Amino acid sequence: MASPPSVLYRRCTVLFPEFARFGIVGSSATVLDLGGAAVLHGMAGMGPLTAKLVSAVIATVSSYLGNRLWAFRHRANHSLPREWLAFITLNALGLLIALGAIAVSELGLNLHSQLSYNLAQVTGTALGTLFRFWSYRKWVFVAPPAALTPAAPAVQARYLAIVGQAGRPR
Repeated sequence: MASPPSVLYRRCTVLFPEFARFGIVGSSATVLDLGGAAVLHGMAGMGPLTAKLVSAVIATVSSYLGNRLWAFRHRANHSLPREWLAFITLNALGLLIALGAIAVSELGLNLHSQLSYNLAQVTGTALGTLFRFWSYRKWVFVAPPAALTPAAPAVQARYLAIVGQAGRPR
């Protein structure tokens, strides 16, 4: 049986790079989301919640592609329709978190400046991001079998040899 520090080390060697890739994909999607919403609301005159909804849809498609093809490509994949449905559902919940922050600012606190809108967006996006990372790992891009237990590294190496670089069986 492996010692707790070695199990923790092995988990972190998977978790940290995965989180870094998730962060890069998420940062790109965040620029699309926050920037798009700010432009749509501030320059195009679209309503605050509609602007957020439109920018979030664009960012969601970008995020899915980046996460599936890069950040979580080493994880087992479900069928594309099931994976896409789970991803969209969890993103919708993350969007509700972000919309909730904007609604609290705009409707609850009666703050209508561009600064308060942007701060509410950042707050909601940060909370939604934490939710998304946890939920993607749990329900969308599931762990390889070796990562579920403190199995020997040979089991994980065998899994990676079977699924290859693209994350799909050869």
